Amino acid sequence: MVTGGLLIVGLAVALGVLGVVAAASGQLPIPATEVASGFLRGLGVDLGPAASHPRADATLWSVRFPRVAMAMVVGAALAVAGALMQGAFGNPLAEPSVVGVSAGAAVGAAAAIVFGLTAFGAWTSVVCAFVAGILTTTVVYLFSRSNGRTEVVTLVLTGIAVNAVAGAALALLMFLGDTQAREEIVFWQLGSLNGSRWDHVLVVAPLALLGLALATRLARPLDLLALGERPARHLGVDVERLRIHSILLVGLLTAAAVSFCGVVAFVGLVVPHLIRMIAGPGHRLLLPASALGGAVCLLAADLLARTAVDYAELPLGMVTAAVGGPFFFWLLHRTRRTAGGWG
Repeated sequence: MVTGGLLIVGLAVALGVLGVVAAASGQLPIPATEVASGFLRGLGVDLGPAASHPRADATLWSVRFPRVAMAMVVGAALAVAGALMQGAFGNPLAEPSVVGVSAGAAVGAAAAIVFGLTAFGAWTSVVCAFVAGILTTTVVYLFSRSNGRTEVVTLVLTGIAVNAVAGAALALLMFLGDTQAREEIVFWQLGSLNGSRWDHVLVVAPLALLGLALATRLARPLDLLALGERPARHLGVDVERLRIHSILLVGLLTAAAVSFCGVVAFVGLVVPHLIRMIAGPGHRLLLPASALGGAVCLLAADLLARTAVDYAELPLGMVTAAVGGPFFFWLLHRTRRTAGGWG
C-alpha cells in the first residue's frame, strides 16, 4: 500500500503539471514558462518571460484557465460522489448515476431547451438541470425506502427504473423539439467543458468544496460501516442516517457538476476504486485522494478530447466512457472472481 502522504503529494504534483500542460495546449500553443508567468501576471506579479503572442494572456485567462479549473472541480466532485456511494452501500460497482441524478439533470436541461424557458436568463438550463437532478435523487431515495430502511438492491433497482423513465422523458423531449433543440440536447448529453467561464467555476467550486468538507465528516462512520451493518450499529453508527446524508451529498455534488458540463460517465466509478486499490479502504484518505484523482482524471480526459483531433473537439463523455467502459468490464470480472461468483 502507498502511504497517504505520498499519494496526496503525488496526485497534487500530477495535477499541477497536468494543469500547466492543459493550459499550454490548444490551437494557440503557449510555452509552459509563459503559462506560469501569464498566471502570475494575472495575479499582479510581473515575473517570468513576457508573452510571445499578443493574445496569449487573454487566451489563458478567458479560455484555458477557466476550463482547467472547471475540469478539476467537476472531476473532484464526481469522484467524491462515487466514493460516498461505494462506501455507503458497500458496493465497488456503485456510482452516482445509480441514484438517477445525471438522467434527471439531463431531463431538466432538455425541458428548458425544448420549451424555451428563460426565467433565469442564460442560466436557465443550468438551474433546471440542477433542480431536476436533486429532485430525481430525492425520488429514488423515497421509493427505495422500506420499513424505515434503504437497502442496496432496492436502491439500485429503483435507480434503474427512474433512469428508464428519465430516458423515456428525454426521448419525448427530443421528439417534441426542433432540429436546433435536438442538437443542443445531444451536445449536452455527450458532455463538454467547452465554453467554461469563471462565473461557472465560481458556482460549482463552492458547492464542490462544501460537499467535500461534509463528506470528510462521514469518513469514520463509513469506515465502521465497512465492518457490516450490525457491527456498525453496535459501535454507535446510525446506518440509515449515514446513508441519507451520503445520498444527499451525492445528489448535490453530481448535480452541481453535470449542470454545467453535461453527462460525464465513469469518473465516479473508476477513480475511487483505483484509489482504494492503491491506498486501501480508509475514507480519511480515500475521500481527499479521490478528489485529487478525479481532478487529474477529468483534466487528462478533457486534454485528450480537445487535442486528439486537429481543429475539432471530441465529446468529453465519450472519452471518459471509452476509458471507463473497459475498466468496468474488468472490475466486474475481478469482483466476480474474488467473490467466488454472484450467487
